[in-house]
Amino acid sequence: MRTDTAQTVHRLDYVPYPYRLPELRLEFDLDPERTLVRSTMCFEPAAEPGGQPLELYGEDLELLSIALDGRLLSANDYVLDGQILRLRPPAGRPFTLIVTSACRPAENTSLMGLYVSGGKLFTQCEAQGFRRITWFPDRPDVMSRYHVTLRAQPGPFPLLLSNGNPTAQRVLDDGRHEAVWEDPHPKPCYLFALVAGDFDRIERTETTRSSRPAALQVYSDRGCGEQTRWALDCLARAMHWDEQRFGLELDLDRFMVVAARDFNMGAMENKGLNIFNAAYVLADPDTATDAAYRGIEAVIGHEYFHNWTGNRVTCRDWFQLSLKEGLTVFRDQEFSADMMASGLPEREAASARAVKRIDDVTTLRIAQFPEDAGPMAHPIRPDSYQEIANFYTATVYEKGAEVIRMQHTLLGEAGFRAGLDEYFRRHDGQAVTCDDFVDAMESVYRRLRPGEDLSVFRRWYAQAGTPRVRVQVAHDAAARTCRITLSQHCPPVGLETRHDPVEHKPPLHIPFAIGLLDSDGTPIPIPWEGQMQDTVVLELREASHSWTLPGIERRPVVSLLRNFSAPVIVEADRPDAELALLARCDTDPFARWEAGQELARRHLLACVAAFQAQAQPPAIDPLLETWRAALADNTLTPAYQARLLALPSPKEILELTQPMDPAATMQAWTHVQGAIGTALAEAWRRIHDRRAEDDGPYRPDPVSSGRRALRNLALAYLAAGGAGEGRERALAQYRDARNMTARMGALAALLNQDGGHEAADTLLADFHTRWRHEPLVVDRWFAVQAAAPSCDIARVRELMAHPDFSLRNPNRARSLVFRFCMDNLKGLHTPDGYAFWAEQVLALDRINPEIAARLARAFDNWARYAQGPRDGMREALRRVHEAPGLSRNVAEIVSKALTV
Repeated sequence: MRTDTAQTVHRLDYVPYPYRLPELRLEFDLDPERTLVRSTMCFEPAAEPGGQPLELYGEDLELLSIALDGRLLSANDYVLDGQILRLRPPAGRPFTLIVTSACRPAENTSLMGLYVSGGKLFTQCEAQGFRRITWFPDRPDVMSRYHVTLRAQPGPFPLLLSNGNPTAQRVLDDGRHEAVWEDPHPKPCYLFALVAGDFDRIERTETTRSSRPAALQVYSDRGCGEQTRWALDCLARAMHWDEQRFGLELDLDRFMVVAARDFNMGAMENKGLNIFNAAYVLADPDTATDAAYRGIEAVIGHEYFHNWTGNRVTCRDWFQLSLKEGLTVFRDQEFSADMMASGLPEREAASARAVKRIDDVTTLRIAQFPEDAGPMAHPIRPDSYQEIANFYTATVYEKGAEVIRMQHTLLGEAGFRAGLDEYFRRHDGQAVTCDDFVDAMESVYRRLRPGEDLSVFRRWYAQAGTPRVRVQVAHDAAARTCRITLSQHCPPVGLETRHDPVEHKPPLHIPFAIGLLDSDGTPIPIPWEGQMQDTVVLELREASHSWTLPGIERRPVVSLLRNFSAPVIVEADRPDAELALLARCDTDPFARWEAGQELARRHLLACVAAFQAQAQPPAIDPLLETWRAALADNTLTPAYQARLLALPSPKEILELTQPMDPAATMQAWTHVQGAIGTALAEAWRRIHDRRAEDDGPYRPDPVSSGRRALRNLALAYLAAGGAGEGRERALAQYRDARNMTARMGALAALLNQDGGHEAADTLLADFHTRWRHEPLVVDRWFAVQAAAPSCDIARVRELMAHPDFSLRNPNRARSLVFRFCMDNLKGLHTPDGYAFWAEQVLALDRINPEIAARLARAFDNWARYAQGPRDGMREALRRVHEAPGLSRNVAEIVSKALTV
């Protein structure tokens, strides 16, 4: 059992580092078994009188020597206290410290610092991985210009890459070769990178808006070069989009992307040398799904956009993580939406952007809303942490992006662009805070709205939890007015409940977009700020506020939270008929989708209650009529239609049950899906037949991928209907498929039904035989089985024993173990399932604590479950918590979970 307690770091305890480090020289003698690192640090006092102790951080390093201003230090000249190296340098003047150390990349299974993957050397330094490379002031506010020398044997390591520009190459007398790189821009150590190995490379030269040539390069395993062409295209599009949309130009002569098979995250924005999980680089029509193509575009864009929002202006400390991540997620969302809409007619372009918005909000609700309701709930700018790696969360990223989007809504496109320009004017080349960003935006907001500011809005950075907004509508026929009242509340959550809890948190500044429809679905123009508008944004700053809209003759149907203008939960008393009207007629495509989803949620929750009471589930006729209307609407694009006709996910419904009941949730979801499949079978047949692939080559464009999404949805409903027809169509679709999206759709349709593995075993064997040499495709093979309701613990263990499975590879662990524990509500929630989760968390913790901690998050909300699952998850959490030698990463997660 653990007896030590991880130290808690507090945001308000921040103290600037007492020394500047304008220049840094690093020399690497690279060897997988033992790499020597010589670090020459030229320090300057940051303030008078100077003389403060110097602290350097190191982890799993062999310290070989330290020299101060040319004098070799003895062990009596410094203190080595665990992972902190302390010494007292000369006061009041610059000094040079040279530290020589060694690390062992081949033994580094954490994949932080310098490590080996596929015989190549890679680095990952964010958040605190640089200390695994050399002793250093490993914090983001220490920014330096890097001069890097790499030496290695040319056979296994013919390419030696680092940040910036190559300035020299030569062959050494001992047969090794050497490459020297210099980065012209100061950066914190978390943005340092090196890569050494043998790669395929594809490249092209693009011209920036100031007419400079820029080389774009993508590196991958030998034989994979052709699979990186989509990534290179995405990189070029991201570069030009950032120039056009935000006026931000690439500031380097070259921009490199390197694919790694073993990687903890999606990608890393190291200055000019982005290292990517291969899953977000490699794609071709035979091996990648539509979702993979879109994922590559989004992540390529995200990491490229970090070049300004994260690199040129970076975080002062790790509490400010959303400063770069929330802003950059917003930017990649806008990039993807613009790319999806590019070249389409106006109606189709609006639909494409709506599809992207729907997908982003769905992700927020499935990943972030539960986090906001659990023991790890935290603001987008946390006030404390024990292990910073645990705060790379959906709150920091996805909710952080929504907070940026609200500022965009409040300022408008031109105002937001002006605020971003001001942000870079003030802070280019600096390490700053979230407040600095809001200050820049507020300077524009004050000009647009004299006498107003963003003081209330800033609370979004300090408060955890998902606010709930209550909506009340009152129509006065005599006065021809409509009165809209919004009231907000957000109870304490997470850490807010543990230390001096506040019963009533202050209100937030919530931009709440609405529209009005007549009872026949006709839009009602709203008089607002001297104009007639289809949509208006109500700015709620108080606990409750009312707005009176004039000239409204009849009681309207109100379209709420258009385009999801704020990350809140809406509470409104709306009858099913009103939701059905909005789901047919709302002119805002997001609100139209949301009305249908709310109707579906009501029926699903009613079925959950019925199954819990062992009663007959209610009829779903109103839902069927809404689905029929969407099926019959020929004005809809296939991609948007696929979203309208999809049910809310089981995980979303589970979060809404009180208490959370996975068995009843899955029973209800399966029942409703089957009922829709049976009742609307003829329509699903027509779609499946009409959307059969044409003879042209595969295209990942939004129109083509939308057709495939709708056809796969139709197949899923037909298979859920229980008739043998669905099974036969799935078998035929797999057999005739000419792309991976169709194949995976057929497999999923078979596996997601009772006895799915038996029906699909022949296809699964064929699939593996065809694609066993494609690691990313094998990941999908594991994942589609792990998520299937028919997959139980015995099946998972059988798959873990497969020769292609390795717990040491994060992608493979995520594809099977994570997918089962995170997404398989039926298979996981058994006594064997809970024991399996604990076993895998502990096994991963011995290999890679960061990955183990992410798996540990699966049981965050255990206390909200019904008694049986609750007791089983609590016991599993206790087993992990009491295990000896638990990492700080996992210890923080399970200890906070158990304090509920």
